Amino acid sequence: MEDVRSDNTGDWRLRWAQACAALGLWCLPALTLSIPKGLLPFGLLLLASTLLVPLRVARATRQIGWPWLLVALAGIVPLLVALVSIRLTGSSEGIDGRDRWLVLPWAMAWAWALDPPRTMLWRGALAGLLAAAALALTQVLAGAVRAGGWLNEIVFADVVLVLMVLAVFCRPPRSWHWSVIGLALGVLAILLSGTRGAWPGLLLMLLVLVLGSGWRSRRSRGLVLGAMVAAGIVLLASVPALHQQMRLAELRQDLARLDRGDHNSSAGARLERLRVAAGAFADAPWTGVGFGEFDRAMQRLPACRGDAGNQPERCHLDHAHNDLAEWAATMGIPGVAALAMLYGIPLWLFLHLRRGAATGRLRGAASAGAMVVAMFMLAGLTQSIFAHQTTTSVYAAVCGVLLGLALREAHWRDRSR
Repeated sequence: MEDVRSDNTGDWRLRWAQACAALGLWCLPALTLSIPKGLLPFGLLLLASTLLVPLRVARATRQIGWPWLLVALAGIVPLLVALVSIRLTGSSEGIDGRDRWLVLPWAMAWAWALDPPRTMLWRGALAGLLAAAALALTQVLAGAVRAGGWLNEIVFADVVLVLMVLAVFCRPPRSWHWSVIGLALGVLAILLSGTRGAWPGLLLMLLVLVLGSGWRSRRSRGLVLGAMVAAGIVLLASVPALHQQMRLAELRQDLARLDRGDHNSSAGARLERLRVAAGAFADAPWTGVGFGEFDRAMQRLPACRGDAGNQPERCHLDHAHNDLAEWAATMGIPGVAALAMLYGIPLWLFLHLRRGAATGRLRGAASAGAMVVAMFMLAGLTQSIFAHQTTTSVYAAVCGVLLGLALREAHWRDRSR
C-alpha cells in the first residue's frame, strides 16, 4: 500500500507540474507586456512546477546531455566574466539582474522534463500582441509621443518582435490567418513605439517568411517580397502621421547635425559611443573599463569632463547602445567571448535541430528559437540588450524554453522513424 500511495502522489505532483508548465508557457508571452512586472507570473510558475518534481527536472539535465552542458556554460560564463571584471576593476556596479542568465539552462531542462504544449506559446503570443497593440494605441491617443507600455520604448518594441516570432513559428497547422492578425498587431505596436531599431528584425522575419516558405516558385516569392517592401515605402511616404511616428525626419536632422560636428542627438550619440568603446577596448583589451562602467570611458570626451551637472545627457546613458561595443569596452576580450557564447551556442543548437525538421516547414521550436536569437543580435546593433532586465529575462526564458521544446520535438521525431 505504501508503494501505491507513493506512486499516486508522484502522479498527482506530475499532473500539477505539467498544468503549471502549460500555464507558464502561456503567461510568458501573454503577460510580459500586458501588466507591470509581467514576467513574474511565469517565474512563479517555473519555480512552483520545478519544486513539484525537482528530481524529474534534475534528471532532464542528464538525459539532454552535452547540449545542456553547453547551454549551462552559455549562461554561467558571462556571469563569471562580469564578477571577475567587478573584482579586477573595482567597479561599483552590481550584477543587477544579470544572474537571470541562469534561467537559460534551467528553463531548458524544465521544458524537456515537463514537455508543455508548444501551442501555448502561440496562444500567449497572440494575447500578448493584442494587449501590446491596445496599450500602445491607448498611450498615443492619450498624448504620448511614443508608446512604451510599462517599459521604455526600445525594450517594448524588442519584446513585441519576440512575440511576433512566437505567433508565426509556434503556430499549429492551418492557423495562418491568426498569425497574420498577430503580425499586424505587432507592426502597429512597433510603429506606435517610434523605435527604428526594431525594423531590421522585422524585415528579416518578413524575408524568411516569404523566401523560406514552400509557396509557389522562388521568383514569385521574391516578387511578393519586393511588392510588400515597395508598398510599405509608399505608405510611409504618403501618410504624414506614419512618417512622423517613425521619426524619419528626426533621423535626417540627426545626420545633418553630425555633418556639423554636433553629436548631441540620438544618432550622433550612438556613433560617438561606438568610437569611445573602440578607444576603451584598445586601451585595455583584457579588462575594459569595468562591468557596467561605460560612463567611465565617456569621461574621456572633453564635453563629459568637469561638473557632472553641466555635462550633456549623452554622457550619462550608462551603456554603449550596442552589445558588442558595450561588452568589449567594459569587459575586454573575455566579455566579447562571453557574448559570443551567449548568442552563438543557442543559435548553433537551434540551427542543428532545425536541420532535422521537416523541410520547407516554417514551424517548430527550433525555427522559432533561431529567429529569436537573430532578432536579439540585430537589436543589439543599436542598443545594449543585456543592460535591461526585461530583455535579459525574456532572452533567457524564451531561448531556454524553446531549446527544451526543440530537443523534445527532435526526440519524438527520432522515435517515430
